[in-house]
Amino acid sequence: MVGTQSEREDRVSLELTEEILQSMEPGAVFRDYNCRISSIDFHKPSSYMVTASDDDSIRLYDVANATCLKTINSKKYGVDLVCFTSHPTTVIYSSRNGWDESLRLLSLHDNKYLRYFKGHHDRVVSLSLCSHGESFISGSLDRTVLLWDQRVEKCQGLLRVQGRPAAAYDDQGLVFAVAFGGYVRMFDARMYEKGPFETFSVGGDISDANVVKFSNDGRLILLTTMDGHVHVLDSFRGTLLSTYNVKPVSGESTLDATFSPEGMFVVSGSGDGSIHAWNVRSGKQVHTWSWMAHSSEPPVIKWAPGSPMFVTGSLELAFVIPDLSKLPAYAIRKQNLQ
Repeated sequence: MVGTQSEREDRVSLELTEEILQSMEPGAVFRDYNCRISSIDFHKPSSYMVTASDDDSIRLYDVANATCLKTINSKKYGVDLVCFTSHPTTVIYSSRNGWDESLRLLSLHDNKYLRYFKGHHDRVVSLSLCSHGESFISGSLDRTVLLWDQRVEKCQGLLRVQGRPAAAYDDQGLVFAVAFGGYVRMFDARMYEKGPFETFSVGGDISDANVVKFSNDGRLILLTTMDGHVHVLDSFRGTLLSTYNVKPVSGESTLDATFSPEGMFVVSGSGDGSIHAWNVRSGKQVHTWSWMAHSSEPPVIKWAPGSPMFVTGSLELAFVIPDLSKLPAYAIRKQNLQ
């Protein structure tokens, strides 16, 4: 499991360092998935986490106790991407059935659809909810990015793109980024119709954008691409700070990556199923995990908010936490207490 209460308290108080990151190993592992896990999201104020998988299921977890609370099936529509709304038991998710590309607002409490959002005509490959207010954004292989209000079924804005788009809000919800074709375009969420206020190049990498994300403090942008490149940019100046390379992914897959809570580290999947971590400041690789490298699919990766833990999903779900016994300082302290 995830460890004793005292060990959990120790981990929460840990300041994340390279040494702690190198010690991290799977704690709780869930092997009851029959198919690939396609999406993971956390509800920040609570201890809830949600996953989507290709077996058409949405699962709700209590992270604090490493337990699955509920499984909801979406056999008719399938499920691909899933995100929490501000409410801990309400999610928005995209379909995976190939004939209905609507997004759905679902109550996990009573398994009821609250709203349908119709507008895309091909698979939705990017979904991001604004942490302030009711807005969310979606990008599709139909080469559109749509802006939505959770309270209204019709989209509130449309941006046309030339390629597969990746889109994300910053943590304040004031800015969103749309990446495609080797560039990241920055939009003011209140005046998006005026076009991007900044356009940043990502060093000539024109392969399909996979995911774009902001660091929690909004200072950094992370972009992954199909060719196996993980780019980190300064979100204010647009400077390309570093590029990390992993195995490329297939056209149907998504190369996922995540910032640690304070933005010091990037953890990324790879086309061979392995997981890699880098120090953002130095640019050097800190660690590689290969326990999931038997999979040819890149894992989904999400860092738990404010916690020294990230979660990975491929054919199984793993809570990756520090192994305190590997840390000399902790081992000495524990010895002195005995």
